[in-house]
Amino acid sequence: MGKQTAFLDVPRQEAGYRPIHDRIHDFGEVEQTLNTGDRRRQASRCMDCGVPFCHWACPLGNKAPEWNDALSKGDWELAYRLLSSTNPFPEFTGRICPALCEKACVLNLYDHQPTTNRENEAAITEMAFQEGFIDMHLPERNGKRVAVIGGGPAGLAAAHDLNLMGYAVTVFEKNEAAGGLLRYGIPNFKLNKEIIDRRIKLLDQEGIEFRYNEEVAPEAVAGEFDAVVLAMGTPQARDLNVPGRELKGVHFALEMLAQQNRVLAGAEFTKEERVTAAGKNVLVIGGGDTGSDCIGTSHRQGALSVTQIEIMPRPAEGPDDPKNPWPHFPRTFKTTSSHEEGCLRRWNINTLEFVSEEGCVTGVRVQEIDWQPNPKGGRPLMVEKGEPEVIKAELVLLAMGFLKPEHPQYPENVFICGDAASGTSLVVRAMASGKQAALLVDEYLKL
Repeated sequence: MGKQTAFLDVPRQEAGYRPIHDRIHDFGEVEQTLNTGDRRRQASRCMDCGVPFCHWACPLGNKAPEWNDALSKGDWELAYRLLSSTNPFPEFTGRICPALCEKACVLNLYDHQPTTNRENEAAITEMAFQEGFIDMHLPERNGKRVAVIGGGPAGLAAAHDLNLMGYAVTVFEKNEAAGGLLRYGIPNFKLNKEIIDRRIKLLDQEGIEFRYNEEVAPEAVAGEFDAVVLAMGTPQARDLNVPGRELKGVHFALEMLAQQNRVLAGAEFTKEERVTAAGKNVLVIGGGDTGSDCIGTSHRQGALSVTQIEIMPRPAEGPDDPKNPWPHFPRTFKTTSSHEEGCLRRWNINTLEFVSEEGCVTGVRVQEIDWQPNPKGGRPLMVEKGEPEVIKAELVLLAMGFLKPEHPQYPENVFICGDAASGTSLVVRAMASGKQAALLVDEYLKL
């Protein structure tokens, strides 16, 4: 422990966000940083619990008490060594992870002021890059080759670990650059893409081969490589089959998010191709993180107004969740940085129809609903409440999640990980799944 009474003497201090009036005019990262002294004081708050629930809650098994202790003592290099021993890409999770570890922290139970693990993680990693603590690993090759299909967080984690084990790893990526949803789903204001490029450059230097703009079938490469890891994610977004779906101005969320990230990377699109909120009233259908990302992107593109609707009830205010108690992650009401920038949020709203003029969407007819217990058990029953109404919108973004992929029977040397195996989940879980797949490949090839 950095200081035995720090959790009593030092209050939780978050770095916070850039001012709204400043950040909505650019796509720079909204989150700020603390100075090194304050960051060390925050790390000292870790109690080094006898039962580290943070370690239990983290899908990667991060050793937060150990690297917080090193950070509190000013040993940034040791902190990074400990952090990277379980987490291959802490610069990603340090920015976008919902911090399952913090909700499991004993201090969260005590006074809802857990240790700032996520921010500490990001700070440690940035210091490591700045000071050159990150070593390049050039392992001795074992003569076996592994293909990884998909360059998202799961595929990158699998490739990273397999490469360190000595396998010759080739990553096949259907897009023009690696990163998956890190690059094409998460906005730059949450994760600057230079952070991804920096890590991909290091992986490339360590011997991983990246082949871009190549969409390959598992069966096509299963015979060419000793093993294949499938990490293609969940490419099929959940659609909304109501009248007017075909109208101009109704898009999947990723159509907008991916295009905007490509624009920031230098890509050009015609006026007809461009999905933009500029000068429009925007309706986001779906109350999750992807919907939140659409809100923040719409503000930066110059939307007139943004409304977000969700078919499910509004979550409880929290901070506690009796239905999912500590140390599990609470399912409570969440306000993101994008929500803070301005958004009308509504719950228990069902979408009935997209309305139009001359083939372009102008509004969405919706119905307020209630959920009632099902006397037969199972899913609650949806019942209408009040009269339908029309929400004005010239741009509608569908952010309702993704469908879990269905897979055929693959050859025995093919392994599935990440969202491709589990359906949509967190980046940290995808990374953990990729690491597990690497272990299974290694075990298989050593038989």
